[in-house]
Amino acid sequence: MRRDLFDEEHLLFQETVREFMAREVVPHHERWEKDGIVPREVWKKAGEIGMFGFGVPEEYGGAGITDFRYNTVILEEIIRHGATGLGFSLHNDVMAPYVVELTDEEQKQRWLPGFVSGELITAIAMTEPGAGSDLQGVRATAVREGDHYVLNGQKTFITNGINADLVIVVAKTDPEAGARGVTLLAVERGMEGFGRGRNLDKIGMKAQDTAELFFDNVRVPVANRLGPAEGEGFFQLMRNLPQERLSIAVGAVAAAETVLEQTIAYCKSRQAFGRSIGSFQNTRFVLAELVTETDIARQYVDRCILALNAGELTAVDAAKAKWWTTELQTKVIDRCLQLHGGYGYMLEYPVAKAWVDSRVQTIYGGTTEIMKEIIGRSFGF
Repeated sequence: MRRDLFDEEHLLFQETVREFMAREVVPHHERWEKDGIVPREVWKKAGEIGMFGFGVPEEYGGAGITDFRYNTVILEEIIRHGATGLGFSLHNDVMAPYVVELTDEEQKQRWLPGFVSGELITAIAMTEPGAGSDLQGVRATAVREGDHYVLNGQKTFITNGINADLVIVVAKTDPEAGARGVTLLAVERGMEGFGRGRNLDKIGMKAQDTAELFFDNVRVPVANRLGPAEGEGFFQLMRNLPQERLSIAVGAVAAAETVLEQTIAYCKSRQAFGRSIGSFQNTRFVLAELVTETDIARQYVDRCILALNAGELTAVDAAKAKWWTTELQTKVIDRCLQLHGGYGYMLEYPVAKAWVDSRVQTIYGGTTEIMKEIIGRSFGF
């Protein structure tokens, strides 16, 4: 089915991103996977061609364009090139609404120019060793003392955790107030008591720095609080999570499409019993099923992108997109790996890397089970 999501300007930008990926990323990504991190210089080069902060107003260096289709272009090209180490999606899709919409004028001037240029790398610290999808269960605390909050706690599985210069931390400012006791604080590189632990050893996404973060009596200025008042953090998170989950769904469909293209090409060339394995009925039936489901997922996700642009994407619709596409992604890649036979188990084949990289998709951003709970609650039972 013909895709009509993008206009001419998006397709021109797509070519720019593809050239960047071929020149600055693909030749080096294998080394970055061994190093466990992407060099900061790559972020700066991406900033130079306008890959960050589309919605940032022009006076702070951005394009002033609120159009998630540009985010989609970047994310899809990253996935299609197998460059899962780039934490650009976290920066663009997850962090941008916080640093653009929840900041005051002084904060905008301080953070947004670097956000756009790639000189200021961002992260968000939600997950804790004992609290994942349950954001109300966080135990990090921030006690106000005059013009500062004293922040204590630990976070884990933080994307961009090593490279990040600005980390938005989810903390309890009133442990007795439930959802109304959560506040978002921006912790900056170099603050005393802010420490980074291990660059975590994951089964996939090896080049993406994912870290433990520690906060030991970190004195965070009140001027680094997001929003005009305490206790708004949980509701700020709820407003922004649908875009994060849609971003994951965009990547899921792009990954499924990419592996399917590679697998179809492999099945045409690979011989067994004197003929291509694609000529066997079982191969054709498996691929027919996977292509159909992926095409259907593409249509739903593209519709969600337009709904987000129109301000109409609901938390329930985003949850549907997130759980369905990520479960489909893992199914598609697993069955494509099976069609590769023993070669599918070799990391020199893209399907093997895609298989290990995909496994986290049904977990982060809210697990499949949490997504179904969000949908189920909407029934009003």
